[in-house]
Amino acid sequence: MLKRYIVELGMGADLHGGDITKAAIKAIKDATNRSCLCGLEEVLNTDPLKMKVHVKIGCTDPDKLDKEEVLKAIPVGNGEIEVVKGGLEVQGLEVPAFGDGSTIQVVVAALTVYVDV
Repeated sequence: MLKRYIVELGMGADLHGGDITKAAIKAIKDATNRSCLCGLEEVLNTDPLKMKVHVKIGCTDPDKLDKEEVLKAIPVGNGEIEVVKGGLEVQGLEVPAFGDGSTIQVVVAALTVYVDV
């Protein structure tokens, strides 16, 4: 039976490209960089490679997110992704050469780790 082990939050931004996928990958890395799941092996005697990671992403335009690319940012375990409307879009530099780069995309991520106990 799968039980929830930890929930970690992260935030990522693409400051010059307006790329939601890049911002989402940064949000996942932000969340995973604050987590050490050594308790999975040492306390629960569970293989971290067998954990399930549910990724919930909040971004301004869910249809523009490359889900497969974002899931690659999960370092271990089996990932699944849910994308909802959220995040933030902010006006950046107004430089014609940047194109979409004048938009800053901010994405939030919630990673929930489940283990079989």
